[in-house]
Amino acid sequence: MERPGGRTARVRAAVLRAAGDVLAEQGFAHLELSDLARRADVGKTTVYRRWGTVTAVVTDLLAEMAAESVPRTETGTLSGDLRANARLVLTTLTDPRQGPLFKAVIAAATCDDATAAALRGFYATRVAEWAPCVTQAVTRGEVPRGTDAEEVIRAVSAPLYYRLLTGTGDLDETTADRAAAAAVTAAVAGVFTSAGATAST
Repeated sequence: MERPGGRTARVRAAVLRAAGDVLAEQGFAHLELSDLARRADVGKTTVYRRWGTVTAVVTDLLAEMAAESVPRTETGTLSGDLRANARLVLTTLTDPRQGPLFKAVIAAATCDDATAAALRGFYATRVAEWAPCVTQAVTRGEVPRGTDAEEVIRAVSAPLYYRLLTGTGDLDETTADRAAAAAVTAAVAGVFTSAGATAST
């Protein structure tokens, strides 16, 4: 979808920035369209007409974040690529603004279907961005044919999100590198293939 330009783009950017600030500082429950309009210095009518609900604002925010995320890194090896992915996720989750923002959105997604759908869309975009590093590894013979590329990518970030949401253990480069290494080991062992695909390799 082509992004709006001019004043429309400025309004959108200001409102989404305000929404991100509220999510990071106070959580989803404190999002109100009138407050976002005030923070963004935009007319309430404009905000209500464009988005209508706070969930629509969050959906737009996640779409913008997915579009602006750092593109995947190609190192030439699966271990290098997945380590880069894990480090990128780590950078996001430990960011003073992004970490709390994601915690707020994930919490809201557990009880709001529209927010959950928006969050799934965000992660689908990011997983699809990184999945080719696994398919390239299949071509190079690093992992078996039939390896589910998207499941491998999900396996990298899952331990990091667990630590973010539970506050259990350190969330640092050692943890990120371990998550990447575990995903590589599992992929090489055929954990992410179907039984039929593994047998045919």
